[in-house]
Amino acid sequence: MSNRTSDISALIKEQIKKYSGEVVEENAVGTVISVGDGIATVYGLKGAMLSELLEFPNDIYGMVMNLNVDNVGVVLLGSDRLIKEGDLVKETGKVVEVPVGDGMLGRVISPLGQPLDNLGPIEYSKTRPIERIAPGVMTRKSVNTPMETGIKAIDSMIPIGRGQRELIIGDRQTGKTSIAIDTIINQKGKNVKCVYVAIGQKNSSVASLTNKLKEKGCLDYCVIVNASASEPAPQQYIAPFAGMAIAEEWMEQGQDVLIVFDDLSKHAVAYRTLSLLLRRAPGREAYPGDIFYLHSRLLERACKLNAKYGGGSITALPIIETQAGDISAYIPTNVISITDGQIFLVTDFFASGQRPAVDSGFSVSRVGSAAQYKCMKQVSSSLKIELANYRENLSFSQFGSDLDAETKRILNHGAIVTESLKQKNNSPLAFYEEVIDLFAVKNRYLDDLDLKAVNPFLTALREEIMTSHNDIVEELKEKKIFSKELEAKLSNAIASFKNDKWPSISTTK
Repeated sequence: MSNRTSDISALIKEQIKKYSGEVVEENAVGTVISVGDGIATVYGLKGAMLSELLEFPNDIYGMVMNLNVDNVGVVLLGSDRLIKEGDLVKETGKVVEVPVGDGMLGRVISPLGQPLDNLGPIEYSKTRPIERIAPGVMTRKSVNTPMETGIKAIDSMIPIGRGQRELIIGDRQTGKTSIAIDTIINQKGKNVKCVYVAIGQKNSSVASLTNKLKEKGCLDYCVIVNASASEPAPQQYIAPFAGMAIAEEWMEQGQDVLIVFDDLSKHAVAYRTLSLLLRRAPGREAYPGDIFYLHSRLLERACKLNAKYGGGSITALPIIETQAGDISAYIPTNVISITDGQIFLVTDFFASGQRPAVDSGFSVSRVGSAAQYKCMKQVSSSLKIELANYRENLSFSQFGSDLDAETKRILNHGAIVTESLKQKNNSPLAFYEEVIDLFAVKNRYLDDLDLKAVNPFLTALREEIMTSHNDIVEELKEKKIFSKELEAKLSNAIASFKNDKWPSISTTK
């Protein structure tokens, strides 16, 4: 613990040396009144700022979180064992900052910018405060470019645009992180930088995720900010703000950034811990009254800037863990009301093999459809209705055996649609591959197939179109819209594949 504390102290000292703000008066010194549980109460610092760094004895630093009439409440960014009552505390005149820039790419760092990956020191020439005011309305632009996830169920029914904030919500072990990781993997070659913030996760999980990104060749455009479960609450509290500061540097350079907060439920718990120790009055579920403001000031910083300000964007994917699917709990409802839509994952769907376990009824994207490619809209416009009809008829069909022909047709097609939306982990698809799949489903080319044959058929069909009908793929890539001629071409290609090649392929599978 002493080594960890000295590392943090050395980093903060280095940043203070580079600080070019006003010089703090020498008499800006206070006295520790009480200390314990990582919290210190300090008397006498009349000029202290919110979030300011204070220097304690033994090279320990703290961050101001309470500004009271006659004292300040400070959370310590190191061990409190070496601090005692009566110790002198100095103001630094500097708020908590984090290193930013391209030197962070490919690295695993702490919330204060320390390397955690044994790859040596991080090269940087600039730091940014972790807290800042979100861009104003006049600096923003409406979302108009897709953030492709490579997941059919999401890109078709719950599309995400660059600059959007889309919540991923569900119980434990329903695939929330998998959706975020697949989205990061799918940004390869798309000139999007990614920041993954792990809050309260196991170190082994973060190591596994890092290795996965490295295997896929995606770590070069990623930064992983890790405030693991073993870190004190102050580190977990500042982690998402540090990640957002790193992302903002690139956004202001006109670049597109994807940031994942995994997860904000644990962030809320860390903030609740700090608040209760700082003797702030608890409210609903013991969370402090400003927990909504905490997450809103974080997520409001994700946006798309207009051309005058560089045109960059930050797309945020916050993750929230629910208990027994209860999205009406305090933190879920807070974050739902802050974000621009949510992807709701259901335990029953996941357990039954429908993965990703997206509930198309509860999931919504409030702005992403404005950024959806025209060809994707054309093939996915009826998907939600078809799935809703299927689920409604499925529940009724359990009560009776005599079904009319129309109900049987709805049930059969709904089962085919559901099967076609299943997708393996870490295998995102290009948008034109998704469009080809959904075109075949929409036009009912799969309705006479056995359910087990649906995904093998679609895989073989994509290969056939890309090898034998590359002109269709090139037109989709270039124009991103279905003309009548292109629809006819693709229909003929699917029909000839199904009649001439699929029978022989299916027998060998």
